[in-house]
Amino acid sequence: MDLEKLLIGEQEWNFIPEIMLRTLVMYLVVLFSLRILGKRGVKQLSIFELVVIISLGSAAGDPMFYKEVGLISSIAVFFVVIIAYKVTSYFVSKSSKFEVLLEGSSTCLIENGKFSIENFRKEGLAQDEFFSELRLKGISHLGQIQLAIIETTGSISVFYYADEDVKYGLPILPALFCEKHTIIKRKDHYSCSFCGYTQLVPVVNEMTCKVCQKKKWVKSMNILRIT
Repeated sequence: MDLEKLLIGEQEWNFIPEIMLRTLVMYLVVLFSLRILGKRGVKQLSIFELVVIISLGSAAGDPMFYKEVGLISSIAVFFVVIIAYKVTSYFVSKSSKFEVLLEGSSTCLIENGKFSIENFRKEGLAQDEFFSELRLKGISHLGQIQLAIIETTGSISVFYYADEDVKYGLPILPALFCEKHTIIKRKDHYSCSFCGYTQLVPVVNEMTCKVCQKKKWVKSMNILRIT
């Protein structure tokens, strides 16, 4: 095993100080570029902003340790990407259609304590992942939620019912959600495990959800949200 080749590859030892200088220069260029992009470009990335960040990262990485890649070439790439970002941002601010085309639009996932099934399918969001997001917000069942919307950034906005308006809803706590029933042995409020539709269910051997036609039910909850 060639230890020297393992440590520095095909480069020479005298290239190491140059790598350090190149890295420092590109670090300052990235820092300056992100400052130009503004706070939103760093905090919450839309699709095209994510493309910008990836482009900047790629342009910054190569000249740091590839001798054949000059700094001027990389800085030129930065210049073009930033100009393209500014032009795109301008058109997004001027045209709502262009904004929707580029970034998409927010989508309602829960309305009045029930899933908006078609919207949920379009987003391709796993139920477990979504429930996890809701639990992090202190939510224990869907009856506490008036509206839940997934924003263009991927974050989820939740609008809650007032305490006096909280309804029976589908539990999202793992232990309770896993207790699914096809046979209802006791008259009570139950929620469809698929769409969240909730109703008072009598004792029956089989009950079909009138919204999604599924047959698995979970005993509903109506406790208030703890804040």
